Amino acid sequence: MSLIGATIITTFSGPVSDWVGRRPMLIISSILYFLSGLVMLWSPNVYVLLLARLIDGFGIGLAVTLIPVYISETAPPEIRGSLNTLPQFSGSGGMFISYCMVFAMSLTVNTDWRVMLGVLSIPSLLYFALTIFFLPESPRWLVSKGRMVEAKQVLQRLRGREDVSGKCCPKMLLNSF
Repeated sequence: MSLIGATIITTFSGPVSDWVGRRPMLIISSILYFLSGLVMLWSPNVYVLLLARLIDGFGIGLAVTLIPVYISETAPPEIRGSLNTLPQFSGSGGMFISYCMVFAMSLTVNTDWRVMLGVLSIPSLLYFALTIFFLPESPRWLVSKGRMVEAKQVLQRLRGREDVSGKCCPKMLLNSF
């Protein structure tokens, strides 16, 4: 069901994120992750569990399509490639941790499979908090909407300096200021 949800949402996540922005879509992704974890934790039957997995797929689909785009639009060229490996690396790390949890739970006497699935809601809260409090909108998206001053402020914040011209600024932005 997760794959079905991810497939459905990736068909329109690009155009919708071009319309509303990268940041709001990433916030929605974190909320979907959180909700799916809670629903899996408290699922009374297999049908509710399948619905939760579908919602989880929506969150996955948004994240895997938008995070690389966001990184590409915000990272300086010299570290962009390295930063774009982080989502894959962290996904692999998360799978390793989940396998370790399954093994540890298999050693206990009274295990509830819902706990394993519900644990998803814990890292999703971190994802939500980071997105809400620290993640600015993509400067490239801001420029595409004609919000040049905001784009410059975001670049200054991300780069940690006043001068955001030259190499650290996409050509699209250079022509706008």
